[in-house]
Amino acid sequence: MVLRLDVINATSSKEIKEKLFSSLEHYEDILPASKTVKILIKPNLNANMNALTGNTTDLRLLAAVIEYLKEKGYGSISIGEGTNSGYYRNGISVISRLKIDEIAKYYGVKMIDLNYSDLVYVNFEDGVRAGIAKECMEADLLINMPKLKTHFEVGMSVCLKNLMGCLVGQTNKKKTHKSLARNILHINENIKPNLHIVDSLIAMEGLGPTRGKPKKMGIIILGTNPYLIDLLCAKIANFDYRLITTLKLAEDKGIITKDYHEFIQSQDITGLIKEFEKPKANVFASFIHSPKRQKYFLAVRNTKFFSYLASTQLFGKLLFLSGLRQDNFIKEEMSFEGLTFHTGRCIKGCTKCTDYCPVGLKLPDEFENRYNNCIGCLYCFLVCPAKAIEFKGKLGFMEEQLRQYDKIIREII
Repeated sequence: MVLRLDVINATSSKEIKEKLFSSLEHYEDILPASKTVKILIKPNLNANMNALTGNTTDLRLLAAVIEYLKEKGYGSISIGEGTNSGYYRNGISVISRLKIDEIAKYYGVKMIDLNYSDLVYVNFEDGVRAGIAKECMEADLLINMPKLKTHFEVGMSVCLKNLMGCLVGQTNKKKTHKSLARNILHINENIKPNLHIVDSLIAMEGLGPTRGKPKKMGIIILGTNPYLIDLLCAKIANFDYRLITTLKLAEDKGIITKDYHEFIQSQDITGLIKEFEKPKANVFASFIHSPKRQKYFLAVRNTKFFSYLASTQLFGKLLFLSGLRQDNFIKEEMSFEGLTFHTGRCIKGCTKCTDYCPVGLKLPDEFENRYNNCIGCLYCFLVCPAKAIEFKGKLGFMEEQLRQYDKIIREII
């Protein structure tokens, strides 16, 4: 078995595209000869908090991958994700809120909500069978694009954990939690992405996968082996890999061998290592989510009555405030009417708005062009250090992101 991976340092949209294109040439051997094959890109769209919070896959990286594939002549490209079951249950489209549908439209590719896909059943622990989206099993080229972030249940969420989004709907996703690490490995036994591209441009530390803190890393990691990449990510985050339950289990099962550790040790990544704050829930949530007690909590959580309560605004907010739920399911949509640019506030030579535009608009000049192909992702608005870009419309759900992350995003950018 050949072990290989690439690490890219990049910050701006231009750097991401140029360096990713160069690195992808090292993986041409995995690209199908036929240009009509079915290609599926699986990002991490865990919540409606965008990539700048460290939560979801960066649109700039997603755009660069699509551009590379289209330049190679591939025509049947889809983006597929089965987003967080809580949003799905509450009728909230994370895909729409993150503007994944808009970037798909911009590049002329298909967007698939895997929560509504046809099922292919696979075996989980204790005789349980779970339904995986048919598209994930039938893709001729499957590209896994996780976010590097901490996770309060398994320790860290990267390549292995990201495939949970291939499960169809809430019914199948909740089956994983009966034996989370083992079932994540079962998913990876059945779904074999050809390539993994990890978004660690802005990672997440602390109480991930949703309520942690963004951490600017400026790194993209490519490879073909998810266990190897997850080991590398643990090292970059200065995590003891044995505390990441999926990696510890994989080693116990003999999947991760001495060769993996020797390969990681041979990589010169000293300059990349940054101490990540560990995921630590509050006392109440830690008590409930203890492996010794979680099965009892799950038994209650999966009842119809609890599901009904969890869907109400008041009880849902109590779950969020208690720490038992990481997401705040705000149903009010955003009404985006455009952006206003205040020339007098702009810091000359800053370039942050251009650096973070997923579709490569030449900002701030393009603000005056009403037909500028803006997809409304708000990256430029969120990163401007001088607040020279003003939002027009009604923020809706985006108010929560601004409340939690506005100051820290502008600081780390």
